[in-house]
Amino acid sequence: MLIRVFHLVFFQPRIPPNTGNAIRLAAGTGCHLHLIEPLGFDLSEPKLRRAGLDYHDLASVTVHESLSAAWEALTPERVYAFTAGAATRNTDIIYLPGDVLLFGPEPTGLPDDVLADPRITTQLRIPMLPGRRSMNLSNAAAVAVYEAWRQQGFPGAV
Repeated sequence: MLIRVFHLVFFQPRIPPNTGNAIRLAAGTGCHLHLIEPLGFDLSEPKLRRAGLDYHDLASVTVHESLSAAWEALTPERVYAFTAGAATRNTDIIYLPGDVLLFGPEPTGLPDDVLADPRITTQLRIPMLPGRRSMNLSNAAAVAVYEAWRQQGFPGAV
């Protein structure tokens, strides 16, 4: 039986291949992917399906009409918002099962009103070299999910 340890949340994603890659990430790691509307694409778009390949049936994906609807469904205890402007590194956190990893849309990231949401436990950043604006959304999500999953001992992995 697969245990869904973490929740990966994409707030209003815009680029289909990034979401397709996140679907593949969810299938490979057992995390649950949550997409917050409005989406910048149709879930049946060929670019999204191509990026997710045949992993759509293996991934747990939920679409929520708003962030508040997602919070109501998830009732999270801890929410980590990933933003390039944060002071705390993603590796400085001890992740626990059920944690939410929240990412903003390309290319703007999470808006200020979302970053001010009282449900957010901590804002985190992924270390990068100076002068770089940000990582690709699906790459950043993979870095974050794998660090959280690694800390749990990769439950269910081979």
